[in-house]
Amino acid sequence: MTKPVDLDPEDWEAFRAESHRALDSMIDYLRDLRSRPVWTPPSAKAKARFDRALPAEGRDFSAVLEDFERYIKPFATGNIHPMFMGWVQGAGTPVGMIAEMLAAGMNSNCGGRNHIAIDVERQIAKWMAEAFGFPADASGIFVTGTSMANFLSLLVARDQAYGDRDVRLNGLCAQRGQLIAYASREVHNCVRQAMELAGLGARHLRLIPSDANRRMKVSALRHAIAADRAAGFRPFLIVGTAGTVDTGAIDPLDRLADVAHTEDMWFHVDGAFGALAALSPKLKPLVKGLERADSVAFDFHKWLHVPYDAGFFLVRDPKAHKRAFAANAAYLSRAPRGLAAGDTWPCDLGPDLSRGFRALKAWMTIETFGTKKLAECMEQCCRMAQRLEAWIEQSENFMMRAPAALNIVCFGVKGDDDGSLAREIVMELHERGEAAPSLTILDGVPAIRAAIINHRTHEGDIDAMTLYLDAALRRARKEPHDFGALVEPHGPGKTRLSED
Repeated sequence: MTKPVDLDPEDWEAFRAESHRALDSMIDYLRDLRSRPVWTPPSAKAKARFDRALPAEGRDFSAVLEDFERYIKPFATGNIHPMFMGWVQGAGTPVGMIAEMLAAGMNSNCGGRNHIAIDVERQIAKWMAEAFGFPADASGIFVTGTSMANFLSLLVARDQAYGDRDVRLNGLCAQRGQLIAYASREVHNCVRQAMELAGLGARHLRLIPSDANRRMKVSALRHAIAADRAAGFRPFLIVGTAGTVDTGAIDPLDRLADVAHTEDMWFHVDGAFGALAALSPKLKPLVKGLERADSVAFDFHKWLHVPYDAGFFLVRDPKAHKRAFAANAAYLSRAPRGLAAGDTWPCDLGPDLSRGFRALKAWMTIETFGTKKLAECMEQCCRMAQRLEAWIEQSENFMMRAPAALNIVCFGVKGDDDGSLAREIVMELHERGEAAPSLTILDGVPAIRAAIINHRTHEGDIDAMTLYLDAALRRARKEPHDFGALVEPHGPGKTRLSED
């Protein structure tokens, strides 16, 4: 008789013990993160470990966990560290880590059907509708991130412009008039990519000039729309940005909503991290007009620190949302009762049928911390950005390269006309494991970009960053210095300087 095969542990208690050790190790990893470099490049041995042939035979779970400890865990991106200030990446939380584990244990497929995970996702949509001032029946769905959410928004807007299901049946029709979209020149590149993927063409995205604060110029937008209408084109979409990728600037959303309403166009807001400022009474005025959008794209994995990935797409009109994606299929037939019950499933609101239970980690984060504490963390990030900005403005060596609208500080070295010193400083900080800002290009010149989004980043960390910057600049200029500006943990929120 053939022995049955399954993938459950043969010894549940031994598996429990190994699992508890792994969990304890990860909790220690989070607790002690200040004692480690921000980033450590993967060793040659670690890279070699992941250049092997496909294994036919398995190994003990304990041996696999040991590989994780030795070859994976030490070489992470570093975005959980308080000195990580690059690329607007959320820091996660221990609560979110546990939520991920629980969701993986349930292994729910959230494409549809009648199970509680779908209700949790709908709860998140209702909460976000409340937070953003949308109607209570607004439609929402989890996606991988704002890049995908922006793409979905373009598809909904495109279908609205062409008419009920017409474009889905017949494709793009040139004789109906070329659709034109508008966004600030500061907009994230994913909006351009969305135009490409939707078949509308990147050349039909008009990049509108921005002002000194890097906000879209509304007068230039109106002029561009008028010119396109006169040329026989069909303006259909305005994309406003709440927190631009380079500097964190926020477009004048209320005025953009006025234009969209007057011109009968879809108004979408790319609010990757900035939209969640609506949760803070202090920051909410900065995103005034968000409540008038037809759709919003944002990430829970940024300023709410839900573990990656957890993007979200929210649409004011649930019928328009469903029209863009719902499709009949025999294997997705609905029933009045049982597991197949329900009218609208998540697969009716986006392209994915197989979907993980992303909603659980967002729900547990909000339930555990509440919006008040989460908002206080956002406000703290902005204060830390202001602290760094104030130091730069008083520095003899550094200068601001753009206004700090929220929590992103873009700066450079005085006299560094080609940005070579800025580039060297960033690479140095990374390689020394001291801090991890990123680089961006402003007006054609590299700039140092500190995106302070980590709830663990406190005043002592900002002060440490200033020491790192000064020391890195001296090294880049090959000037003599007394110390290497290595700052080590010395109690909560404090730092101490150690000799190089």
